[in-house]
Parts: sequence; C-alpha cells; structure tokens
Amino acid sequence: MEEVKLTQYSHGAGCGCKISPKVLDQILHGLGEQAMFPDLLVGNEGRDDAAVLDIGGGQAIISTTDFFMPIVDDAFEFGRIAAANSISDVYAMGGKPLMAVAILGWPVDKLPIELATKVLEGGRSICREAGIPLAGGHSIDSPEPIFGLAVTGLVKLEALKKNNTAEVNDWLFLTKPLGVGVLSTAQKRGVLKAECQTIMTENMTKLNRVGELLASVPGVTAMTDVTGFGLLGHLVEMAEGRKLSAELFYSKIPVLEGVRDYIGQRVFPDATTRNWSSFGEKISFGAGVNVLEAFTLLPDPQTNGGLLFTVKNESLEEVRSLLSTSNLHQFSEPIGRMIEKDEKVITVLP
Repeated sequence: MEEVKLTQYSHGAGCGCKISPKVLDQILHGLGEQAMFPDLLVGNEGRDDAAVLDIGGGQAIISTTDFFMPIVDDAFEFGRIAAANSISDVYAMGGKPLMAVAILGWPVDKLPIELATKVLEGGRSICREAGIPLAGGHSIDSPEPIFGLAVTGLVKLEALKKNNTAEVNDWLFLTKPLGVGVLSTAQKRGVLKAECQTIMTENMTKLNRVGELLASVPGVTAMTDVTGFGLLGHLVEMAEGRKLSAELFYSKIPVLEGVRDYIGQRVFPDATTRNWSSFGEKISFGAGVNVLEAFTLLPDPQTNGGLLFTVKNESLEEVRSLLSTSNLHQFSEPIGRMIEKDEKVITVLP
C-alpha cells in the first residue's frame, strides 16, 4: 500500500480540532441546569470532563465521548492516541473505565479502508491496555477521517473528582509535559525530527490511569485533564468554577523535549491563537517571564495531555509517594497554587 499521510486529510489535528472556549460558551449558553434529573451529579453546566449519574449504593456511572481528526500520519498510532484521549476523561473524574464503543468517520472515496481497520486496531490495543473491551460502535462516510470513543466508567461517590472544587492554598500538579500542539504542527510542516516524533507519540498514548489512584486521596480536591484548550484554558475553568484565581510557576511547568526549539522558529498551531483570544484578558505575567514563549506554550492545545489536579498541603507527601510508585516522580513538584479571587484569573510567575 502506498504510504498515506493522514494529517494531510484533516484541517485540524487531535484536540486542536476543538471549538474555541468562547464559541463553545455561545453554543451552550442558555441551556441551564438539568434540574429535572436530580441523580445527574455532573452535567455540562460545569464544563467538566464527563457526565456523572448517581446509580445508588454509593456509586455513579461516568459517561463521556471524545473524537477528532488525525494528529499523526500512522493509522495505528492515530487509533491509539484517540482512544487514550477518550478514556482519559474517565480517569480525570477519578473513575475506573468499564467499556468503550467506537466512533469512526472515514472518507471511503479518498483513503483505503485497510487504514480504517488499522485505526480500529490501534484503538482496541489501548482499550486492552486499560483493561476494557472495545465493544462496538458506529461509523459514517465523512469528508475527513475521524476517530474516537464513547466510554463508560464507574466511580465511588466519595472518590468522584470534579474540576470546580479546588480550595484556596491548594497546590497545583500536572502529570505530563506540554508541547504536543507545537510538535504536531512541526510534523504537519515536515520539519519534525524523528526523535521528537517518538517523544510526542509516546506522550499522547500514555494512559492517565493515575487519576483512579489519586481519587483515593481525600486531599486531592479537584481534577481535570489538559486537552484542546491548553493548560491556561483548563486552569481558567478550574479557577472560575470555584470563583478563585491561580498562580502558575512558569519555571516548574514540564515541557516536552524539542518544543522550545520549535517555538523559537515560530512553529505553533492556529488553535493556540484561538485559545488565547478566548481567555487572554484573564491572564497576567509577572516580571521575568518570557512572555512570547509563554504565550505559545501555555495555551498550546494538548491531545491526551496530563491530569491537572489540586492538593491540600497536608496531603502533599501522600500524593508525591503515589506519583513515584506510578513512575511519575518527575511530576512530583507543584506547578502553581490556588489563591483568593484576584483581578486576573491566572498570574504567571517566573
């Protein structure tokens, strides 16, 4: 089969396909709370990662769906990335994934159907890694290739984590480095180094299963995953949901290898500018921060990015120990903290 570059058949890439936060607000405006469903613990009013329904007996069902266009050229890896990203929403709520069904759109007149099979094989491989079946799904003939999952999970009510429950003086942690959007743009432009390609793919296919473990720590007060709105966008949601502000320690934020080199070459996705235009007025920068670099890095859209969570001071050592035993010791230092509501939602410090 002749080599096909999937990214050339999509106008967006991964979670960079997301509708901007500002436009999404306009779409969802006026829907209101679903008061007629008292067992619905989490709906769309909180901009959280998944819907959660109380099913009694101290447990709740988590339901989520996520899908996007190719962010890599390899069909198998595209399936793995999209699947890992979809399952992440369950982990971000503190839950255990149970089952997934596939969402597949394929331009059957443009791309070989054998590649669609490889996408599904990649998705199934990640589901096996997560210990769940890929049990079915739905497919359509579409102008661009699309793949993702609808995932069902389970969580104990006392372990449920939301994105709007942080508290003042909580510490902020992030479990993956930033820069996927920058590297994927370099790939699309044909300038991405092979070693950076490998790093990017490994980052995007790594499951956020540590979220299920973090849920057992009462001192973990809030959690979300960083995806298409970038670190700033998802932190804005976390802070505004609790009517708080946040400080970010720029030098502590982990960054993928090679990303700063591409930023220096002004390589970044259009979605970065789109994100900044949605929430830029809510951000301030302290003296000593490289603002040009931060503007490119902090709103960079992530695909299956890390978990962003808040921790009470008395639970710091427990969380650090848990991260270490999960082979995430390199992310055991806080990247910021929650503070009382300030003039700006987020202040970026050196």
